[in-house]
Amino acid sequence: MSIAEKFKAFIGNLAIDNAATISARYGEITGALNKEFRETDSKTANALQVGSYGRWTAIKGISDLDMLYIMPAKKWDSYKDGGQSALLTETKNAIKSRYPSTTVNVDRLVVRVLYKDFNIEVQPVFEQDDGSFKYPDTYSGGSWKITKPREEIKAISEFNDQKNKNLRRLCKMARSWKNKHGVAMGGLLIDTLAHNFLKSTDEYDDKSHLYYDYMTRDFFEYLSERPDQDYYAALGSGQRVRVKKKFQKKAKKAYDLALKAIEASGKENENQKWQKIFGRAFPAAEKSVQKAAAEIYSFRDTEQFIEDRFPVDIRHSISIDCDVSQNGFREYLLREILRLNLPLKASKTLKFHVVEHDISGEFDLYWKVLNRGEEAKRRDCVRGQIESDRGGMVRSEKTDFRGDHIVECYAVRRGVVVATDRIHVPIQANAVQANQL
Repeated sequence: MSIAEKFKAFIGNLAIDNAATISARYGEITGALNKEFRETDSKTANALQVGSYGRWTAIKGISDLDMLYIMPAKKWDSYKDGGQSALLTETKNAIKSRYPSTTVNVDRLVVRVLYKDFNIEVQPVFEQDDGSFKYPDTYSGGSWKITKPREEIKAISEFNDQKNKNLRRLCKMARSWKNKHGVAMGGLLIDTLAHNFLKSTDEYDDKSHLYYDYMTRDFFEYLSERPDQDYYAALGSGQRVRVKKKFQKKAKKAYDLALKAIEASGKENENQKWQKIFGRAFPAAEKSVQKAAAEIYSFRDTEQFIEDRFPVDIRHSISIDCDVSQNGFREYLLREILRLNLPLKASKTLKFHVVEHDISGEFDLYWKVLNRGEEAKRRDCVRGQIESDRGGMVRSEKTDFRGDHIVECYAVRRGVVVATDRIHVPIQANAVQANQL
């Protein structure tokens, strides 16, 4: 399989697989609101799909969808003076009365409709003469603000055509990287940065899948070199897009991994290198290559993958670290050991714990401990099972044998992975073995 075929298959694997369900939900909400505010049953009129889904840059697993419901102009007088909260409440009640078994609540700016695998945020708006929309903000007594999603949708569509369809594909690949590495970046920020990158170069104006290895390499280099700033001007609308968390360090890591993947071109481990950047959506090596590698060792491949259990749509950040101790005395934090390039020996007690996160509300936490290297396979102790947190957002382990091992955590809110972090455990003398205490 050529590199072009691999990236074409990768893009195909990112395709949304529940589009019919999403469209049906959009239609149900639109119908309920039209019935309330216009006394019609239309499931398509007066609604606008926005966000990543509306810009056609969303990928499989998307959990937060957005729609605008365009209010009748004649209703403006009823809400213009302090009626922001009332408008959101009436929007909620209209949806709830028609679909009482669905969870619906009011947030500061939107009405959130919570389904099993995804949510739809509904924003009632009033259209302006210039095509923009006024939307209600209930903060500090209430105000009206402006959004311009049509300009963003138009800009990405036109620029995508100018760039040989590469913009939307790059946006989707960037989302796959974001989900794999727990990068807390909003969809509009990803789309804006991808747009800015392709605008900065004409190198890929007439290129396609055959050059996506180089294009993604250059994109990650571009991201890694961005100066720190609090916001970017959104493509099309120019509105401020907030930077939730610095992304440059993880982009630099992706750039370095891309260099190694390109260097591995034509080799048996090429696909594996790209999977380190993009995850399992990037196609695996052909079965003959996989089988040859597996036959070197006789071990059970017990590794599990979070995307097989939950949709993954990273929206938040979470950070873990690890107390390293021996005989009851703490010696270092693991990240400090890694930073100082100190050796991590056997017979240590490791206490992994969540340091910080920005996830509001309740969520479930899961852990994965994966032993890698020759000794883990020889001992048939790869592990890699995904297990629920036992309380306190803490996981205790012990160093046992040599290898470069991985511990990951996953924050799952309403059935969707919204944040993840990982830490490497490079044991230099004697993988992480489960603490049996």
